[in-house]
Amino acid sequence: MHYKLLIIIIACFFNSAYSQNDSVFIRQIYNEALSNGESYENLRSLCKDIGARITGSAEAEMAVNWGEKKMNSYKFDKVYKLPVKVPHWERGTKEAGWIKTNKGEYLKVNLLALGGSIGTNGIIDEEVIMFSTLDELKNADATKINGKIVFINQHMDEKQIQTFRAYGGCYAIRGYGAVEASKKGAIAVIIRSLAIPQDDHPHTGTMSYSDDVQKIPAAALSTNASNKLADILNSSSAHFVLEMDCRDYPDVISYNVVAEITGAENANNIITFGGHLDSWDTGEGAHDDGAGIAHTLEALRILKELGYKPKNTLRLVFFMNEENGNRGGMGYAKWAKEQEQENHILALESDRGGFAPRGFSMDGDREQLKLLASFEPLFKTYDLHIFDKGHSGVDIGPLKEQFKNIPLVGFVPDSQRYFDFHHSPNDVFENVNKRELELGSAAITSILYLFDKNL
Repeated sequence: MHYKLLIIIIACFFNSAYSQNDSVFIRQIYNEALSNGESYENLRSLCKDIGARITGSAEAEMAVNWGEKKMNSYKFDKVYKLPVKVPHWERGTKEAGWIKTNKGEYLKVNLLALGGSIGTNGIIDEEVIMFSTLDELKNADATKINGKIVFINQHMDEKQIQTFRAYGGCYAIRGYGAVEASKKGAIAVIIRSLAIPQDDHPHTGTMSYSDDVQKIPAAALSTNASNKLADILNSSSAHFVLEMDCRDYPDVISYNVVAEITGAENANNIITFGGHLDSWDTGEGAHDDGAGIAHTLEALRILKELGYKPKNTLRLVFFMNEENGNRGGMGYAKWAKEQEQENHILALESDRGGFAPRGFSMDGDREQLKLLASFEPLFKTYDLHIFDKGHSGVDIGPLKEQFKNIPLVGFVPDSQRYFDFHHSPNDVFENVNKRELELGSAAITSILYLFDKNL
């Protein structure tokens, strides 16, 4: 049989396999999200009434209270909190950095300490040496680095169509740059922000130390500042002047916040979905991951508002501490495994921003992926086209370790603008488009409805 004819036949089969009622109900979901939606106002409240929500901060604890109150206001069947011990790191007094040229000029630059970095214990003023990649640093002669500041000027690859691939390609400079620089005797490391745009917004994010390597301060320069420093170093030597006041404090107790609508047929079958409530301490955490919180809260609200009675229990989780430890995700997975009566059949996460929806990716086996792909015809009208194997989400990832066969699903919005805002002061409510956020909420609500009916 001709391949294209086979595809048409399969598409016709799937269109008939799902009843007209499915199409009608999905249309109702979209109508509710676009005409009566509450996701945008909920996101505004989280960003403006609470603000940035790094774990251990007063804002993070206010966000827990905010989440619990919002869930209770919708009168879901159950609302409760699960305690989790989380890290407490503070940026302290605002960072300061200058390029000091060999002519004695001081050029102030925009930078942010990387999450988890130690402070400088005063002002550091030392020669800076540049590397274009982390591998170049690893292969460098340590005698040329010892006692200096390392600058890793690795660019995100703008040729990548999916920007998360570009991010993954240079994540290591942020995650492991301090360790590799310290191994060579550097006294500090600064990196090019993980961002494609050329602007003045530095991007923070978590970094790692190794117990057997001396800890050194680590910061990220904006892309414009990185270009300026690179231009200078390409023609002459320079010093970098840096001051950071970062501090670690003992772990504190925080919470995952949970709401449920109980399954009418299989109450012990659990579909988990949600986003992470914490954010970095710069900006407002609007796209990362206020949008995911707004998306998934709205999904449960819409299903309840439309009178849908789920077959399985729908469990909404606002995870705490995705950004610098994933304690909420790991804690939830462990707790879920201890609930011996529960059968976890699917988990879904929204943690890629509030942009226009493009589809869903799944970490699952062949049959699970076939089920996901079978939903595609129902979404053609709504411009969704990605229904394929791929990444799900950091928070739900640990469930795979506890429930080996559970399919994990990630919401996939358009990625082109995400790294304009990711982990930067620019990640604010004003940079989220209302209609795009509402369309994402509708897509997530619809896929949850379909999974619930067909699992």
